Amino acid sequence: MTTTFLLVRHAAHDDLGRLLTGRAGDIALNATGRQQAQKLGVRLQREKLSAIYSSPQRRAQETAAEIASVCDCGPVETSADIDEIDFGSWAGESFDTLAGDPDWQKWNSLRSETCPPNGESMQDVQRRVKAFLEAQIAARKDQTVALVSHADVIKAAVIDAMDIHIDDWSAFDIAPASITSLVAGDWGARIFTLNETLE
Repeated sequence: MTTTFLLVRHAAHDDLGRLLTGRAGDIALNATGRQQAQKLGVRLQREKLSAIYSSPQRRAQETAAEIASVCDCGPVETSADIDEIDFGSWAGESFDTLAGDPDWQKWNSLRSETCPPNGESMQDVQRRVKAFLEAQIAARKDQTVALVSHADVIKAAVIDAMDIHIDDWSAFDIAPASITSLVAGDWGARIFTLNETLE
């Protein structure tokens, strides 16, 4: 018996690529993001979702709500286990500002050894996501579950499933409004599709 997880990155917002939004602010989808979320809903209708979970962040909640509005999977459930990384003091900073910070540069090359100031490590993220997936595997045999989350959180799950080093996080992309499918069971986990985009 297996559980299929559809790991969905939230759709686009105005600060995408400009600010490290993290958990800072109340970031809503923009017009492009709303269109992307609608396309996600249409795409996921054929997956027969049993449930949909979302990060607490507004951009993820809005993406999940659009999917749930067209998929017969019940209301969106919120889980802090799939929340964005706690970037601590970096949250809300521009990428231009961060580029001059040696700690930021080290974080992006050695995540196995570094942590955002006053934030959480990539290992911490991986542990909470893994625990959430394991609980769902136990509770939802032969079901398909959508998780609407964030790029690095999805990367943490993929890295664990593929048993690759955490410092290889940049070897693959997780685009906005993308879908990554992970199938898991008592035998372990396997990535079936990675970074499926609809545009």
